[in-house]
Amino acid sequence: MRAPASDLPILLEQVSLRAGDATLLENISLTIAPGAPTLIVGPNGAGKSSLLRLCMGLIAPSDGRISWGGHTNPLPIRRSIVFQRPVMLRRTAAGNVAYALAQAGFARKSRSRRARELLERVGLEGLAERPARRLSGGEQQRLALARAMARDPEILLLDEPTANLDPAATRSVEDIVLSAAQSGIKIVMASHDLGQVRRVAGDVIFLARGALCERAAASDFLDKPSTPEAISFLRGELVI
Repeated sequence: MRAPASDLPILLEQVSLRAGDATLLENISLTIAPGAPTLIVGPNGAGKSSLLRLCMGLIAPSDGRISWGGHTNPLPIRRSIVFQRPVMLRRTAAGNVAYALAQAGFARKSRSRRARELLERVGLEGLAERPARRLSGGEQQRLALARAMARDPEILLLDEPTANLDPAATRSVEDIVLSAAQSGIKIVMASHDLGQVRRVAGDVIFLARGALCERAAASDFLDKPSTPEAISFLRGELVI
């Protein structure tokens, strides 16, 4: 199948997702367009990870329709996703990136050079020959970002990539994410950290109980939330 010229915008039209008797997302309609990072926030169980997987095309909606750049079933040629706990291959850091380049169809003779460039981009050039599974949690997350960028993505989906990291590692990951956004990559990231929303987000998608409660510019969401659920969430109250 021929890939479309662009996977953007991602358009969800009345999308619902069920697993058995449980409704994970219900009647979601939204557009994800080029621009500043979009952060998906909400309480645990709100459906943030499920929404990312739908946007990646890893799962199909139970109801509704998703399209990427006007196409309903394109190959994910220029979409990448990084999970909260990425799996490291039993290879060096450079070997992990080289594998991702091979999977993306990158020419063998150029993989070593491109792997070095990507490791430098995430600040791991000095650890290229270290076994990936011996890297720290923050270093593994940066390596996962390098692997994701091996696909030269137009859209980079991130599922709480800093959830288990200390402040220094969090800042390193955020710097990489912001650099990627400035290079033109559309970032869509789930986060539970309101400070991170203020530092990174251009706009916010707020989910609660599997429903889209609010979509707003980050500053408006943080300073002038418009729904009771968002107000409670920002106050640190339980949203059940």
